[in-house]
Amino acid sequence: MAPTELRDIIRSGLLSFPVTPFDAEDRVNHRAFAAHLEWLAQTPVAGLIVAGGTGELFSLSPDEVVAVVKTAKAAQPNDPIIAGCGYGTRMAIEMAQGIEAAGGDGILLLPHYLIGAPQAGIEAHIRRVCQSTNMGVIVYNRGQSVVSAQTLARLADDCPNLIGFKDGTGDIDTVKRITVHNGDRLAYIGGMPTHELFAQAYRGAGVDTYSSAVFNFVPRTALKFHAAFVAGDDKTCEAMLRDFYYPFAAIRDRCTGYAVSAIKAGVSLRGFDTGPVRTPLTDLTEEERAMMQELINGHD
Repeated sequence: MAPTELRDIIRSGLLSFPVTPFDAEDRVNHRAFAAHLEWLAQTPVAGLIVAGGTGELFSLSPDEVVAVVKTAKAAQPNDPIIAGCGYGTRMAIEMAQGIEAAGGDGILLLPHYLIGAPQAGIEAHIRRVCQSTNMGVIVYNRGQSVVSAQTLARLADDCPNLIGFKDGTGDIDTVKRITVHNGDRLAYIGGMPTHELFAQAYRGAGVDTYSSAVFNFVPRTALKFHAAFVAGDDKTCEAMLRDFYYPFAAIRDRCTGYAVSAIKAGVSLRGFDTGPVRTPLTDLTEEERAMMQELINGHD
């Protein structure tokens, strides 16, 4: 898929990032992954970001990421498959090339590992990854890797396959500067944890779509919220925030890492074999799973 085509598809609707299931031996459970993707395909979105933050990229080996992409393409051959990619520059380049060879359509470039870096270094990192692949590249502003508006403008000018910017910092000032300067050159994606909580605020900064983690287990609820968001129906959005999203956030906020663990628990409670999260994350307690079950009841 041409990068510009992927960019335009991203703009057309909701994005989501499925969980990565593991088996009893802590291996990726590809059969369970495919089954979950086939269920999600009944409520289509603009694209799936596999092996992303919710897909536990941080605990997957590069070979596992490539294998996950292959499974996703086999399960949903007609839909855009974007894969998480990250770590140091050499590893990110190798991962990007492996993802492309596996049939991936694009990458979400997550933060480099551990150490802080100046803008010149972050810019060089992103530039080298873009130059290593023909796929579309989406930069994810988060953690140790936060580009300034000026840095992103230079990269957008120099890297034709840089097609998107996703923000997980909450820095609306920088986001607004980026959207105003780059205009239609990039697709803009909201990437805060449980972004529905922030979607209306980001809309004012020019971010017209986002990725939804809860789509993993309540896809129709996620699409209903997105439709209301697109229509500017703030009354419906706020009712859904009160009835579902804020109660979910209360469970998510009980423990560090539950932004992933609670999503995986939701998928499991829908009847899919997810296995546990990988360490250093921890799973929900039985009490918290019961809270999730009560929340899910009445939502689909």
